[in-house]
Amino acid sequence: MTVPALYRGLFDDAALFPPGDLPLPEAVPAHAVHRTAWYAEAVGPFLVGAGRLAELTAVLAGAPLRVALVLPDGAGQLAPALADAGALSVAGVELADPDVRAAVTALDGQLPAGVQAAVELPRGDGLPAALDVLAGTPYRAKFRTGGLAAGAFPTETELAGFLAGCAERALPYKCTAGLHHAVRHTDPATGFEHHGFLNVLLAAVAGPDEKLAAEALAERSGALLAAAAHDLTDDQVRQARERFTAFGTCSIVEPLEDLAALGLLTAPAPQEDR
Repeated sequence: MTVPALYRGLFDDAALFPPGDLPLPEAVPAHAVHRTAWYAEAVGPFLVGAGRLAELTAVLAGAPLRVALVLPDGAGQLAPALADAGALSVAGVELADPDVRAAVTALDGQLPAGVQAAVELPRGDGLPAALDVLAGTPYRAKFRTGGLAAGAFPTETELAGFLAGCAERALPYKCTAGLHHAVRHTDPATGFEHHGFLNVLLAAVAGPDEKLAAEALAERSGALLAAAAHDLTDDQVRQARERFTAFGTCSIVEPLEDLAALGLLTAPAPQEDR
């Protein structure tokens, strides 16, 4: 396989969302290129908000597209969004509701068979209780790892608490926002502290050990992180991806370039014309 197992299906295409905000007529053909490229195994579904479904359907004009619906406005969005999705191939639903029980109840009653779902959980003191509600359901937890303001980025301690809490409950999770690069860094333009997706993968290996997870999240050396990722056993890779299933990224190319620069991913050599 060209794409190592640690990165297969890891990058959900969030090109429509900030800070990328790619216009739909550009984002759809770009996704089609990703899905047929040598790195296609790394690419997850195309993320689309409920308010863009009519526009997306018009752009597609009957062409197939595997999508995940992003529903930030509560459980009441679920049924209308599924109806509006029509003939689209819905692979997943990402639902946010302050009442996690309401989200779970809506998904239990309305989610079509074979469609995966994630419930976005609140940050703060209510997180452990929200994790308890979601534990034992068929749904993943979703957690925000960034945004357009400094306060949208959790500290490594806060994120480690979420990762460890999920591991304690055997609850898989995905992340959204802020994971633009493989390695933890300070954005020179904004001053925001960004988590690295490679840091999160290695923190996932720590399981319920919150201290080890926080240490992995705090590491800023790409060389050290790359060496640790290279040395993971098959069982550790499996555990990491069973826990950390995916994250939304407005750029598919940037994370792949980071992995290549770290020596963790190699593009196939171009074939010569014969």
